[in-house]
Amino acid sequence: MRDKPEKTLTGNVILLGVVSFLNDLSSEMIMPILPMFLQSLGGTGWIVGLVGGLRDSISSILKVVCGYWSDRAGKRKVFVYTGYATSTVFKLLLGFSRIWPSVVVFSVLERVGKGLRTAARDAIIADSMATQRGRGFGIHRTLDTSGAILGSVTAFLLFWFFHFDFKAIIFIAAVLGFVSLVPLRFVQEVSSRPQDITPKMGIKAFSRPLKFFILISGVFALGNFGYMFFVLRAQQFFTGKLSIAAPILLYVLFNIFYSALAAPFGIVSDKIGKEKVIIFGYLAFSATCFGFAISDSLPAFIGLFGLYGVMFAAIDGNQRAFVADLAQQQFKATALGTYHTFTGLLALPAGLVAGFLWDTVAPVATFIYGGSLGLISMLLFVFSAKQFGLRLSASNQSS
Repeated sequence: MRDKPEKTLTGNVILLGVVSFLNDLSSEMIMPILPMFLQSLGGTGWIVGLVGGLRDSISSILKVVCGYWSDRAGKRKVFVYTGYATSTVFKLLLGFSRIWPSVVVFSVLERVGKGLRTAARDAIIADSMATQRGRGFGIHRTLDTSGAILGSVTAFLLFWFFHFDFKAIIFIAAVLGFVSLVPLRFVQEVSSRPQDITPKMGIKAFSRPLKFFILISGVFALGNFGYMFFVLRAQQFFTGKLSIAAPILLYVLFNIFYSALAAPFGIVSDKIGKEKVIIFGYLAFSATCFGFAISDSLPAFIGLFGLYGVMFAAIDGNQRAFVADLAQQQFKATALGTYHTFTGLLALPAGLVAGFLWDTVAPVATFIYGGSLGLISMLLFVFSAKQFGLRLSASNQSS
C-alpha cells in the first residue's frame, strides 16, 4: 500500500524517465551499430539472431525473480539502481571486444542489468500513478525514447562527421551510462508491505484474463524478432559510408515516431481501453514485416521504419500497463516480472528462427514469419477482447 498521495509521487515518473533518458542516450548510441559491429567481426545472420534473442532472454529470466523479491522484500529502488549500474559496467567492457564471441558475451551480460531493474521500476511507476497508469507509462516511454533519439543521432554524428569507429562510439556511450545513475538518488521509495509469498503462489493467484494475455503476448514475442534484422535489411540496399549511416538514420526515424506517439497512445489507451491500442499495435507490426518483405527502396524504408515506431509506441508501454491493471496489488511486480520473463524467453527462439531463415532461406522469409505471427496475435486478442475489457473495468474499479 502507498502512504504518500499520488500527486507527491508523480515526480518518480519524471525522475525515472530522466534516468531512462540518460541511459537510453547511452544505450542507443550502441544499438543501431551493434548488428553492423557484429558483422564487421565476422558474425552471421544466425549470430545476430542469437545475440538479439539472448539479450532479451537472459534479462527476462531475472525479471520475474527480481519482481518476486521486490514484492517479497517490499523494496523497489535497490533493484533499480543495481540494474542500471550493472548495464553501464558491461557497456564499458563491450568496447574492448575484438572478436564476435566477446560481443555476444558482453552485450548479453549488459542486459542482466535490465533484468534486475525492470519489474521494480515498472512497479514504482504503476504505484506512483495508480489512477492514470497508461499516462504514467506513456510519459516514461516518451522520455526513454527521446534519449534513444538523441543517442542514435549522436552515433551518426560521431561516425559521419568525426569519423569515430564502432569501438570509440561504444566507449563514449559507456561514460554517459555512468551519468544516468545520478537522478536515481532522488527517486522516492514507494511504501510497500513485504509480502509473504512464493513465486508459485503469485502466479497461481493471477486471474484467468491475465494468464491469457501473457500467453497472447508470448505468441507475439515469438514473432517479434527485434530491430537488428530491420537494420540489416536496410543496409543491404546501400553502399560505402551510407551502408552504415543510412540504417542509423532510419533507426533515428523509428525512435522519433516511437517517442512522439508513446504518451499519446498511453493517454488514448486510458480512455478507449488498452486492449484496442494493443490490437492495433499487433496489426501495425504485421504490416511492417510484410512491408519489409516486399520493399527495396529508400521511400519505402522511410515509411516502414516510421510504422515500426508507431507499433512500438502502441505496444511497449501499454502491454505493461495492461498487465499492471489486470494484476492484484500484492502481486503487481511479480505479474510484471512474469510477463517480461515469458515474452523475453520467447525472444531467443524468435531470434534463432529469424536468423536461420535469413541465412538459409532468404531475408524475405524472416519478415514473412514475423508478419504472420503478428497477425495471429491480433486475431487471438480480437477474439478475447470483450473478456479482457470486462475484467479490466473491474480491475480499475478496485484500484
